[in-house]
Amino acid sequence: MMDGVADMRETSQATDRAVPPPDTLPAVPVRDTGRIEMLLGGIFFILTVLATYFAKDVLLPIVLGILISLTLSPIVRTLGRIGIPAAITSVLLVVSLAASVGFLVYALSTPVSAMMDEAPRAGWKLQAKLKTLTESVEAVKNASEEVEKLASGGESEEVQRVVIERPGILNYAVSSLASAGASLAVALVLSIFLLSSNDLFYSKIVRSFSRFEDKKRALRVIYDIERKVSRYLLTITVINAGLGLAIAAALYLVGVPQFYVWGLIAFLLNFLPYIGAIAGVLLVGVYTLVTVDPLATAFIAMAAYFTCTTIEGQFVTPTVLGRRLEMNTVAVFVTVVFWGWLWGIAGALMAVPFLVLVKVICDNSPNLQTFGSFLGSRGDGPDTVSA
Repeated sequence: MMDGVADMRETSQATDRAVPPPDTLPAVPVRDTGRIEMLLGGIFFILTVLATYFAKDVLLPIVLGILISLTLSPIVRTLGRIGIPAAITSVLLVVSLAASVGFLVYALSTPVSAMMDEAPRAGWKLQAKLKTLTESVEAVKNASEEVEKLASGGESEEVQRVVIERPGILNYAVSSLASAGASLAVALVLSIFLLSSNDLFYSKIVRSFSRFEDKKRALRVIYDIERKVSRYLLTITVINAGLGLAIAAALYLVGVPQFYVWGLIAFLLNFLPYIGAIAGVLLVGVYTLVTVDPLATAFIAMAAYFTCTTIEGQFVTPTVLGRRLEMNTVAVFVTVVFWGWLWGIAGALMAVPFLVLVKVICDNSPNLQTFGSFLGSRGDGPDTVSA
């Protein structure tokens, strides 16, 4: 028995001698650990972007429904304090929103379809008006064709060419409109459910944290996101409506036909920061070049559109929203371009509200306050929140 105990002691001592103490084990350098974390973070980001791109048809209505519910939640909560049930308020608000969208589509359908029908003839009219500018381009084109004939040896044999027939622009527009309508319908129904549930999901998020400090922080972030997103979207909608009226009045004074249509188009395009204003100026310029005489009227219309959007972007919006809702210009532009590439026009429209959401989360997270400060305007520190 004693011999067995002695053998066990010797085996234990040999094992202790074979295994080095923890202090002598080789440690992984902190620098290598940081590189591994950065590599894993980059892989996770790329996989997230790919998943978001391919899951557009599923994620787009969900994200849109969440944004609608965040925008309308303060209104539902305010009316709930005076005794109006959240279910009734949410249904009325969402139905009113759907009716407004339907009115815009109906108001734009007839004029836009007429413009599309006139597009072939508009091309000839535009070419005739810009004949002096295109003569030099035509001469260069003819010269290049002659060079190609000489390079090919002057062969007169007919070459059979295969042309792939593509669906017309009208079919593409109808299919895109049907897809957008389906996504909007799903988003509206989802927003009704979210608004009717009142603060149910908020309480579930808060209960998922164990510490009281984490619960307070989560609740503060949730209400901050809701307040900022709601204020931004509601304020921008009112500002864009005023811009549409101003542009319609300016084009009416210039003598542009269907000026009210361009007011509605300006209202919609201005939800796209920077890109919408540029696109509006170019579209108005092309339209007036074809429909309005003399040629100088087109440039006056473009100048009027550009002046209205400049006043709105440089003076009206910063004054109404205030400094606490300002964002870094570069960050806004990059976000709009990125989401426009990812989800098209719908993604570009939701880019700024998404940036507001990220900004609020960063400002309330100690580890992300530096990035949140970068997203803010010049001089915006981590203690303030901008959108």
